[in-house]
Amino acid sequence: MTQEDGELDSLVRKRIRALRVAQGWSLAELATRAHLSQSSLSRIENGRRRLALDQLVTLARALDTTLDQLVETATDDIVTSPMIDAAHGLMRWPVKGDPGMSVVRQRMTEPPPDNPARMRAHPGREWLVVLSGTATLMLGHRRFRVEANQAAEFPTMMPHAIGAEGGPCEILGIFDRDARRGHQREGEAPGGRGSDG
Repeated sequence: MTQEDGELDSLVRKRIRALRVAQGWSLAELATRAHLSQSSLSRIENGRRRLALDQLVTLARALDTTLDQLVETATDDIVTSPMIDAAHGLMRWPVKGDPGMSVVRQRMTEPPPDNPARMRAHPGREWLVVLSGTATLMLGHRRFRVEANQAAEFPTMMPHAIGAEGGPCEILGIFDRDARRGHQREGEAPGGRGSDG
């Protein structure tokens, strides 16, 4: 066994134990769920029994995770740099765990439109976190004030727009695959009208 194999082996054993403890389960409870004896599970966690693929699949299922998640290793691309969209004044980061999602940092100076006819609706879901200033989120005829360190989550099928209130604000927007596509089709900055650019 190479050093790398030994590190992965140790990591998988620690994950099994950590996931079991996080669920609040005893060795006996997880052993029952995974159709293993308690002593076999104890030896797996403590490194005194070889890890077998069929047992890992069963343990992953019992722990409500996947085999891939149980055996994944850290990658070298932990820290990423944003892609810059100067035309819209945006920084965009793809979310590695779900390539369809993206995170966008945006500075806004203009208020959103009050008229729902000037707002947009499209499939998907969005989340926003206000980093500084105060944002106004319009959802149909409703107005929500979102201040620094507050967040909002909303379905994008409702007519919506985001803008600044009382001066510039900076937000982080998180878009699922459908919401991101909806913004790309409209050719606008993801935050909606009211953005710089």
